[in-house]
Formats: sequence, C-alpha cells, structure tokens
Amino acid sequence: MFGQIREAYKVTKAEKPWIGAAMAFIFLAVTAVGVIIGSTTGHPIYAAFIAIPFALLAAMFFFSFVANRAAYSSIEGVMGAGASVMMAIRRGYTTTPMVAVNKQQDMVHRAVGRPGVILVGEGSNGVRALLADEAKKVERFVPGVPVTTLIVGEGEGRVAINKLQRTMKKLPKQISNN
Repeated sequence: MFGQIREAYKVTKAEKPWIGAAMAFIFLAVTAVGVIIGSTTGHPIYAAFIAIPFALLAAMFFFSFVANRAAYSSIEGVMGAGASVMMAIRRGYTTTPMVAVNKQQDMVHRAVGRPGVILVGEGSNGVRALLADEAKKVERFVPGVPVTTLIVGEGEGRVAINKLQRTMKKLPKQISNN
C-alpha cells in the first residue's frame, strides 16, 4: 500500500510539482486550528493529539483529489486512454478494448453492464462511422439490448476523459441481474 502511495506521489509530483508544499500547508493549518481551539478550551495538548489525525486525513483527501486530476491530465489526448479509464471501473462492467480500429487509428471500445452495451469511441470525426458499424454488429448479435454510444474527447457531443467513468455510471440500468 505504501508503495502505491509513493508511486502515485511520484506521478503527481511530475505533473504538479507543488503538491508536497500544499500537503504540508494543509497538515500544518489543520493542526494549528486544532491547537487554537484547544487553547481556547484550556487543553491545547489534547487538541493537538486529536487534530493530527484529522490533519493527516485532510492532507490525504487533498492528495487524492489532485492525484486523480493529474492522472487524467497525463493521459488526456493519448490514444487508448478511454479504454484504460473504462477498465478502471471496479465492478459492474466487462470492458473489451479496441473492438474496432480504422486506418486513422480511431478506436471503439466496448463495455457490457447493467445499462446494456456501451460503445466508446476515440479519435477523429471518422469514429462516428466506426461507432455506427459496431452498433449495428452488436444489435445483430444481441437484439433488444440497449446500445449506448459515447465519444471521448473535447468538443461538442463528446465526453471529457475525466468524466467518462461518471457518465457511464450514471446511465440508467436497463438489464436485470437475473
């Protein structure tokens, strides 16, 4: 576990060099607030013992938030980033990366879950035709199952890479567990 935290810190520090100073500031600020509250009640030492775990927790929450954003920004624009984000969903989806690819390196990834079949395309404007072809294939093999298509990227009608997981999880559940 500590190795994972260390590795996440290295990746985040490469993207956001100020992360160490910000975490130290948050730790010291929360500890100081606890000691000040303890001083007003007459028990600064007890308050410090209580404030230190809260300060660690606050610094780790901040680190988690920044590390998550740094990870998304480091893979943004990289081909195949959509598949890696889809495969990071812990449960509820079975993801198959690159079910369709064309000469322009546009890709379509498939995820199957309670909302049905979700096809996620990434690449240039040619990905729309690739998504339509793949949607027809899916409809032919599993008729009646809802097929949702999403395109990853920046712009109109596209889902940002950092919002892909959230968008997939918000899709309505249309298939039962039975």
